[in-house]
This record gives sequence, C-alpha cells and structure tokens, in this order.
Amino acid sequence: MKWEFPGGKVRPDEAPEAALIRELEEELGVRATVAGEFCRTSYQYPEMPEPVELIFFRVNLGEQPPRNLAFEQIVWAEPRALPHYDFLEADREMVARMAARETEPE
Repeated sequence: MKWEFPGGKVRPDEAPEAALIRELEEELGVRATVAGEFCRTSYQYPEMPEPVELIFFRVNLGEQPPRNLAFEQIVWAEPRALPHYDFLEADREMVARMAARETEPE
C-alpha cells in the first residue's frame, strides 16, 4: 500500500485552494481553510506524458475531527515520522522537506 496526502485534481476554472477545500470535505469530511502555500514541486511519472504539479498548503481543519471517507486507511503522524511510510513517488520530496524542517534547530 502506498501512502499519499489528501487532495486531488483541480477542476477547470477552480483555484488550487478551492480544490483542496473541496477535496478535504469529500475525503475527510472537514471544512478546512487554507492558511497559505507551503511549497510546490513537480514529478514526472514515466507512464504520463506531462509532469504532475503538486502544491502543498498549510490548512486549518477546524473543530471537526477528520473521518475516513475515501481511503483504505488514514493516519495522523508527526512530520519526523513520515519518512517511515511508503509514499507515492511524487510526494517523497515533500515528505523529506517536512521531516527535515521539523528536525532543524530553531
């Protein structure tokens, strides 16, 4: 099983932030607010003609706890623990960034 972050494709005429809010409601049943972009990256899967652009945002999930509405399994993990999960190739750069950022001295 491969792990991935919640989210999904941006529909035509939809802003990335709006797509994430929609996807989080569909996948986790939360009404999130976007608190800013964290980073963006792209990844070229060999079987795809174009690279996949990934935009990672900071979000506030609100008071309602996330529920699993779309996945085989969900987990809430500290950033330093993320490298122990087998993430999709496109997410691995972000996983490394998050884990490194948490372990850097302030």
